[in-house]
Amino acid sequence: MLYAPLAQSDTGMFALCFMSILFLFLLIALAQAVRIVPEYQRLVVLRFGRVVGAKGPGLVFLIPFVDKPIRVDLRERVREVPHQTCITKDNAAIAVDFVWYYKVLDPVASVVKVENFEESAGNMATTTLRAVIGGILLDDVLSQREYINNMLRTRLDEVTERWGVKVTNVEIREIVPPREIQEAMNRQMSAERNRRAQVTESLGKKEAAINVAEGEKQAAILRAEGEKRAAILQAQAEREAQLLRAEGFALALDKIFGVAKDLDPKTMTLQYFETLKALGQSDATKMVFPMEFTDLLKSFTDMRQKEE
Repeated sequence: MLYAPLAQSDTGMFALCFMSILFLFLLIALAQAVRIVPEYQRLVVLRFGRVVGAKGPGLVFLIPFVDKPIRVDLRERVREVPHQTCITKDNAAIAVDFVWYYKVLDPVASVVKVENFEESAGNMATTTLRAVIGGILLDDVLSQREYINNMLRTRLDEVTERWGVKVTNVEIREIVPPREIQEAMNRQMSAERNRRAQVTESLGKKEAAINVAEGEKQAAILRAEGEKRAAILQAQAEREAQLLRAEGFALALDKIFGVAKDLDPKTMTLQYFETLKALGQSDATKMVFPMEFTDLLKSFTDMRQKEE
């Protein structure tokens, strides 16, 4: 009688455990079956080892314990290649580090055709860098970074294209030449700066001398023009003064002539006598009389005789 209740309780516990295990299994299966894929990712699904395709974005349903999803990021990403010792074409050892940017274009190819495309591409970038630097002279390495960047990008892209990966850009960050080459470059740079300073100074002196000469030339031209205008104005003033003097003299003569017409011969003769009186009072020992003076005396004596 006691074994029956015990048997019923064991059966209930077993059923409860079974239901719990089944519920847990269903939760795990549901978690395996439903995936949420962001916009920048894709799920490459393998079903029994075969590629089904890339799923996403959004809600993706999988067959639990059958489908194997592999997440692939489609965003453009960057990887750093640390300092690598490279030998240039003229046997100079330099250290170069750079970064490269890539983007997955084909998620399926990036999973199926290469085991780890990031590691593979990094190793390819290192070997490609040494190959590119090995064919360029040291001076060109230091001065043609853009050319080296394009060469690295082109060669890396040729390799990663078959993996469904696109190398978008390559940028060299630092090139460290040997110490003795750095010292020689510093001396060369100092000499070049001194040369440029001397050239700039000489050009400045030349421009200053040209400006001074141009200024003196302009000043001389302005002085000459000023003197010319002053001379012209002075000549014009003298001409006008002479014209005014001539006009005044002409008016004076006209006035004298008008007054002289009204004078009689006696008055003129008396004026001559006054003049002779003034001449006689002078210290001169010789006197010159014009021929007309005798005519005046004759007319004067004739007038005296008539009056008597």
